[in-house]
Amino acid sequence: MGGEMLPPDEAGPEDVVLAWEGADVVAVRLPQLADSLDHILAAMERKRGKPLADLDRKAKQEVVRILEARGAFSVRHGVETVASALGVSRFTVYNYLNRDKT
Repeated sequence: MGGEMLPPDEAGPEDVVLAWEGADVVAVRLPQLADSLDHILAAMERKRGKPLADLDRKAKQEVVRILEARGAFSVRHGVETVASALGVSRFTVYNYLNRDKT
């Protein structure tokens, strides 16, 4: 997901410090959620072996369901980012989201 490891003494308040047998050994700086969404989309493309925009409608709907379950749409501009990756409009993404709720 794009995290960065750094020495524990360089950890900031938002970083996660990991300990082993009572001693701090490494800190992990997690990426911003928006950066994570880009990583998730790239991983989905690698898994499918082609750009998400080249998927058929049913596969795009599945991608939207997976992304919704992972919280992609709680990220600012998440719908726009996903729409761009899928090669569809924001309206289409909202339709895919609403289709699952009916």
